[in-house]
Amino acid sequence: MQQVNDNGFKSGFISIIGRPNVGKSTFLNRVIGQKIAIMSDKPQTTRNKVQGVLTQSGSQMIFIDTPGIHKPKHKLGEFMLKVAKNTLREVDVIMFMVNAEQKIGKGDEFILEMLEGNKTPVFLVINKIDQIHPDELVDIIASYKDKYPFAEIVPISALQGNNVENLLSAIEKYLPEGPQYYPADQVTDHPERFIISELIREKVLHLTREEIPHSIAVVIDKIKRDEENQDKIRVQATIMVERDSQKGIVIGKRGALLKEVGIKARKDIEMLLGSKVYLELWVKVQKDWRNKQTHLRDFGFREDEY
Repeated sequence: MQQVNDNGFKSGFISIIGRPNVGKSTFLNRVIGQKIAIMSDKPQTTRNKVQGVLTQSGSQMIFIDTPGIHKPKHKLGEFMLKVAKNTLREVDVIMFMVNAEQKIGKGDEFILEMLEGNKTPVFLVINKIDQIHPDELVDIIASYKDKYPFAEIVPISALQGNNVENLLSAIEKYLPEGPQYYPADQVTDHPERFIISELIREKVLHLTREEIPHSIAVVIDKIKRDEENQDKIRVQATIMVERDSQKGIVIGKRGALLKEVGIKARKDIEMLLGSKVYLELWVKVQKDWRNKQTHLRDFGFREDEY
């Protein structure tokens, strides 16, 4: 329930856009103070928009982490691009995040074209400054400065936290006075099921290579208290792949890889839920699911929600 604003309280929505792997999810987790967005060095790690809520004494910022913008190769890719584009509507600030280690590329040019004519303040956020020499920043800023009338240009390191507080202070200045949309202790608007499925998917991303990371989806079948031990939560989940050969890879020799996924995911899920977790995982083949609208909807990629 929204609270009445009677003391100059500011609130607003901030969209984080950028090419894949520029550090959007790392930034969101840093600001929120816990993992709500999964991280991987694989492109297209974020598939849905992930909202993180930061409540401070005088403001509430709702950050929207979007899928990395790229040229779509299948229906899932088209969905991801649509999600990213739609978050630009009706937000109060747009954070265009770039990687300080990478020169401006076609993907950045495409995003800048998307932003043309947009009346929303756009921040250029240059991430990963801990990976470059400070003298290089001047050239990086110059390469972007003439391409768009940015409201602010802020260099940061999301990983180390450098200059993040200054970025938050700058964003707050652009937010309108408004209500507190979420309770002060709420950090995301996503249900636990969504975050749990993402945590499991993250472990598969870390432990597999080649085509596997892009071909998986995770469906939570059941979450319930253990009938014999009320202090433990039972989570049952299915990892979906597109081909039989992928199923064998995800399971691993004598089930070794799937077991490792389970061990690593369970630790993160226990931190999320604050309870002991018994995690059961299965692997199922759903051929070419990324190109089938019915499967996309079944697996939580619903265009009507965006």
